[in-house]
Amino acid sequence: METSNPHIVVLGAGFGGLMFCQTFNHRAARVTLFDRQNHHLFQPLLYQVATAGLSAPEIAQPIRSILSNQPNITVLLDRVTDFDLSAKMVRLEGSTLTYDYLVLALGGCTSYFGHPEWAPFAPGLKSLDDAMNIRRRILLAFEKAENAGSAAEHQQRMTIVVVGGGPTGVELAGAFAELTRTVLQRDFKRIDPSQARVVIVEAEPRVLTQFSPRLSASAERQLKALGVEMRTGSKVKSITQGRVDLESDETIFAENII
Repeated sequence: METSNPHIVVLGAGFGGLMFCQTFNHRAARVTLFDRQNHHLFQPLLYQVATAGLSAPEIAQPIRSILSNQPNITVLLDRVTDFDLSAKMVRLEGSTLTYDYLVLALGGCTSYFGHPEWAPFAPGLKSLDDAMNIRRRILLAFEKAENAGSAAEHQQRMTIVVVGGGPTGVELAGAFAELTRTVLQRDFKRIDPSQARVVIVEAEPRVLTQFSPRLSASAERQLKALGVEMRTGSKVKSITQGRVDLESDETIFAENII
């Protein structure tokens, strides 16, 4: 491999970084792809892992395997700490690397709308670890409900609040409702999981504002048919352990807030 060939560094093996590597056909260039995970994650199906509908390997594939037929691409597992555009240098946890061209495809992170203090009480859904953590917390909540000593504690343990009525929030809420009313209903004797509360909180007047009002209304009808409670036009005022306070002065006590 000639070091005089242009060196392209790609940061991130999500949809953007991976698509660039798959479609960039200049064999003379050297491409180095960095990601802090060794797999590409199909994020649109993360909610299925979080709700026990799919296993983790079903939505993750090794990056090296995907790009194995492209010899000019080197895949490295590392964490990027910084980059210097003027010096054309990427700083990694244990080394530095120079480049001729830099592709930034680092993805996004969960937004807490200026309230980072909510994060410990309301996990986001961006990675396999997030999905597995949510699934563990949801299933554990029903185990706790089985052993709860009062009706109020039963109800809180079996209440799930999903903050955000976009595609992921809608999918999560619907999948949680199906999980509690079908799968879990067969597994417990002292509680009735079909009585679980699943609540969507959305600041906008309707869910799925990215789509037409007709599609939003259809989604809302389907969610309500599954037993999902809708709180559209409701902004979150605060989130603490097991509690969501809305600006409408409503308080929802919930074991799980996503």
